[in-house]
Amino acid sequence: MERYAGALEEAMDGARQQERHYQLLSALQGLVKELPRCVAAGRVGRAVPRGGRALSPLTAPSACSSFQQRLSYTTLSDLALALLDGTVFEIVQGLLEIQHLTEKSLYNQRLRLQNEHRVLRQALRQKHQEAQQACRPHNLPVLQAAQQRELEAVEHRIREEQRAMDQKIVLELDRKVADQQSTLEKAGVAGFYVTTNPQELTLQMNLLELIRKLQQRGCQTGKAAL
Repeated sequence: MERYAGALEEAMDGARQQERHYQLLSALQGLVKELPRCVAAGRVGRAVPRGGRALSPLTAPSACSSFQQRLSYTTLSDLALALLDGTVFEIVQGLLEIQHLTEKSLYNQRLRLQNEHRVLRQALRQKHQEAQQACRPHNLPVLQAAQQRELEAVEHRIREEQRAMDQKIVLELDRKVADQQSTLEKAGVAGFYVTTNPQELTLQMNLLELIRKLQQRGCQTGKAAL
């Protein structure tokens, strides 16, 4: 009798899982229709693509067709399976929160550097003005030439520091993208693995967008209407 009850419970659980899978799959199929037919590559979550450059929009008909084929029934079904217990929703939310904090930190670092450069330029201008005011007229051309060289050296330093900061930001965001890809791959989310391929990044971005939209609709619990 207990064996029969256990088998019955397993069958009911299986039926509930199948129904849940069907609901998620149907919701995903509906959301796919809402996505732009030709999607411009941008971010996985919000992270900048690896390489630090915005990827070229997939505007060619062949690219659009390929993208539509990649979001096939099988892909969406596998994604729905990965979302069944709600763990992936929590993982995605955690990744996005970490990403937002990272982006904010990097933005503040760059802002501080820009402020330092602004102060440096102001101090240099004031220094040059005071020196010119105290300079004798016949020495002014020599002083101005020296000040121009100093100004050029400072501007070169500023450009180099800005370039180094931008490279740091790119590398950090690249690492976040790779971390997101690796984490979601380990979580069994279809389509995710570490890659820099533009078309693969586009697919991953849109899979992530589908997950995010399901979260917004309350689908992670299975209790809200899909």
